[in-house]
Amino acid sequence: MKLLKRMKGRTLLFLAVVGPGIITANVDNDAGGILTYSQAGAQYGLLLLWTMIPITLALIVVQEMSARMGAVTGKGLSDLIREEFGLRITFLMMLGILIINFGNVVTEFIGIATSLELFGLSRYITVPVCAVIVWLIVVKGQYKTVEKVFLAASFFYVTYILAGALAHPMWKDALVATAKPPSLKAFRDQAYLFMVIGVVGTTIAPWMQFYLQSSIVEKGVTRRGLKASRWDVITGCVFTDVVAWFIIVAIVQRIAVRRIDSSSFHRLYGLRGIGF
Repeated sequence: MKLLKRMKGRTLLFLAVVGPGIITANVDNDAGGILTYSQAGAQYGLLLLWTMIPITLALIVVQEMSARMGAVTGKGLSDLIREEFGLRITFLMMLGILIINFGNVVTEFIGIATSLELFGLSRYITVPVCAVIVWLIVVKGQYKTVEKVFLAASFFYVTYILAGALAHPMWKDALVATAKPPSLKAFRDQAYLFMVIGVVGTTIAPWMQFYLQSSIVEKGVTRRGLKASRWDVITGCVFTDVVAWFIIVAIVQRIAVRRIDSSSFHRLYGLRGIGF
């Protein structure tokens, strides 16, 4: 009975703090992230799957630090930067984040426009409508309501896992490529290194730390809920990179099955420099 009560208490505590870690990690699989993973699979096949393990570990470390700072101090990351380094450094930091996030926002709306055009909807209608929806969420929405919407939306990423499985990938080759980095010859290829950096950059983004820590503070997570919050972060990080893994594998398999050459893929997806 004591064991059941303890498990029930831990489960309720986890459910009380769940959200920020899962949302932050999964939102990073946005239009730009999906494009980057797709391009990685299209250009280099399975040769970038090995990055998923170190990226996941790094993401867990970074996200856990942000969650811990928020739970212990009760302050957002920008507040801590201002207290430690002063207003000038904070201003420059936030200016850099603003510029980077503007690029992210542009990418998101490009994703909205191009994806909904597949259903025959004009970008001149979908982009303004979605912009108004985002504005209403930011200005009028309450944190608890918005968090529930984001948390529910995060589970739609399961479809990428299903798509990857239904593509019938070469499981053995994919698993070997995940555990075994390519030869040193690949690392002498400048384009390959740039793609590695791109995959790392699209998975671990600066805005994530600001959002996560602010969410932890907004949710009221304290030292008592820190352990459960840590599992929230770990779950989100692992899940988001499993999704990224399946995106790469699905792209590789579909190109292999359909025997799409580099020029054909470029015409279909608007990517440059594609080629195995």
